[in-house]
Amino acid sequence: MRQSEYSIRIGLVNNMPDAALEATEQQFAGLLGAAAEDMPVQLSLFALPGVPRSEEGKRRIDGLYCSTDTLGEAAVDALIVTGAEPLCPNLKDEPYWNGFARLVDWAEENTYSAIWSCLAAHAAVLHTDGIPRQRLSEKLFGVFESETVAEHYLTSGLPGRHWMPHSRWNGIAEEALTARGYRILTRAEDAGVDTFIRKGQSQFVFFQGHPEYEAATLLREYRRDIRRFLRRETEAYPAAPRAYFDENCAALLAGMKRKAHLNREEEALADFPSGALASTLSNSWRSSAVSVYRNWLSYLSAQKYQRLRAPYVAEAALRESA
Repeated sequence: MRQSEYSIRIGLVNNMPDAALEATEQQFAGLLGAAAEDMPVQLSLFALPGVPRSEEGKRRIDGLYCSTDTLGEAAVDALIVTGAEPLCPNLKDEPYWNGFARLVDWAEENTYSAIWSCLAAHAAVLHTDGIPRQRLSEKLFGVFESETVAEHYLTSGLPGRHWMPHSRWNGIAEEALTARGYRILTRAEDAGVDTFIRKGQSQFVFFQGHPEYEAATLLREYRRDIRRFLRRETEAYPAAPRAYFDENCAALLAGMKRKAHLNREEEALADFPSGALASTLSNSWRSSAVSVYRNWLSYLSAQKYQRLRAPYVAEAALRESA
């Protein structure tokens, strides 16, 4: 067999908003690159039809992405599916729902494994097992200490306690998941279920958090939320992400809040201290994220090797029995 046959082919189905498309590509490419070590990995970009896009977003999709309708021709071994900006309280009312449901079914039949991130995790369990997400009383936003609660190949080498960023308005009850056979791998006291799995024909892995985030991703999201407040798209000034900024940032954050209330116009965002805040940040979850993804890639590599070797093993057995 040629060495290229062993390359792990992963399809990234990027459903993130237009402004986050490129950053999301970079996040996953960087994380997979750090996790791969000497494993050959190919990452291809796919877009789900039906996700609303601006003209600029459409140009990027048309130039770099393939439609998920062509996945059958792409010979991918695994998928990573991101969340999307929700438009409807009921996920089944989203304009892309039918295409997403077909994607879940396709992944079950045609991949060794698929990762479902944040809202994609909520949509996948809703389609597969009818488990609804629950609206939280406030946005779950920040970095949370997560505990490893099960031994599994994905958690091999993972510290018993580690950090994980979250950014979401909804969650899934652990009791609903376990009642339908899902296995919980990690959870956070203040954030609930973090990582869970479902073993069918394909190994489905679900993250309610965002191990792929870079150090400044939550900072950019916080700035976006402040812009929404200034545009009067929301009436509540957003709370800062938890356990993310150090104590020295308190004055900067308080000063920005005062300015936003005194001058509730988008121009006030020019005073947002991005540089000063970014200089204090560290990626406390990076090593854990790399560990989990390395374990995932090792699983994919082993599954693919076993499948590719099967005809040769069978042929050798026939020769020996002749």
